[in-house]
Amino acid sequence: MQTYFALSIVAPAGQKIVNGLKTLEVRRWRPEQLPLKNLVIVENQHFLHQEGAEEMGHAIAMVDVREVHAWTEDEIEPAQASYWEAGYWAWTLENIRPIATIQPQIAKRKIYLIEMDHP
Repeated sequence: MQTYFALSIVAPAGQKIVNGLKTLEVRRWRPEQLPLKNLVIVENQHFLHQEGAEEMGHAIAMVDVREVHAWTEDEIEPAQASYWEAGYWAWTLENIRPIATIQPQIAKRKIYLIEMDHP
């Protein structure tokens, strides 16, 4: 088992990342450290609004986040968003690698640690 940083993303956005349609993740917050290499995307079914909220999801991809910038109105499509709103950060997702064998994993808020077999 190896330890990885993970980020939960609500379905179907995770599959859109795997399929190369979604290349920006939009959040109200920025990661504390960049770049983030081998960040595991855990797709789950519900937004986790409250501190400490968790649910089961599935590790479906690994990505690298090299940079984060203020989200702009012309980036709705790469974010696969339905609308634009000021005050958000766009995380550029690069080197997207689908995980061959999708693995059950816990989904949590923010960036968190998981253990899993090498994808």
